[in-house]
Amino acid sequence: MAVPRNKETRNFKFLNLKPEILEYPMKHWLILSLGFLAQGLFTSRMLAQWILSEKSRKVVTPALFWQLSFVASFLLFLYGWLRLDFSIMFGQILTYFIYIRNMQLQGDWKKLFRPVRYLLYVFPFLIFVYSYNNGADDRILLFKNDSMPRWLLLFGIVAQFVFILRFVHQWFYSEKRKKSILPFGFWILSLIGSSLIFVYAIIRMDYVLLVGNSVGILTYTRNIYLHFVDLKTQTAKN
Repeated sequence: MAVPRNKETRNFKFLNLKPEILEYPMKHWLILSLGFLAQGLFTSRMLAQWILSEKSRKVVTPALFWQLSFVASFLLFLYGWLRLDFSIMFGQILTYFIYIRNMQLQGDWKKLFRPVRYLLYVFPFLIFVYSYNNGADDRILLFKNDSMPRWLLLFGIVAQFVFILRFVHQWFYSEKRKKSILPFGFWILSLIGSSLIFVYAIIRMDYVLLVGNSVGILTYTRNIYLHFVDLKTQTAKN
């Protein structure tokens, strides 16, 4: 069943796209490309972290992990906005600033040109300001979208919230030690949250989330295994 045009096309006015090709935005190459690019970066960060961890035979946190995470979060937030999916926006708006904090802890954030840093700080808020003043009631579109029943929206928000908790845990853990670390609890929460989002993606028929979390589940499981391998090694040494 086609999604009403007046509800699904409001974020595309600045793209000058024809209304008839926007009835099924998930099938449009521009939206899919943006989403898959974001997930590709998320996957790349996990693969980089995975490879380096395999070489070290323990879980490590490379600077590249946070750099790719930040760019991917920026793009996925845009994807969620264009997709009219508040749960995706909700997940990214919080982790976005946690990525920035981890880049600060690793000394990479100050390497960016200062005006760029200021712009990136306020970017999510600019999107919300635009959404509230673009001539369309985006608040209604995000929370009363005909293509997403209320229960599914709530399930998506819960899934994203669990996924976000991993970075809240990682953030406090790292702040105490004044360096960026990915603790064991991070991987447990990642696996639980990613599994919930995977189910959400199946119901929502969101191919971007489906592909991204399929890879994520494998990576999180492997890191949990590596944690126990490292623990066993440390125990044997003692």
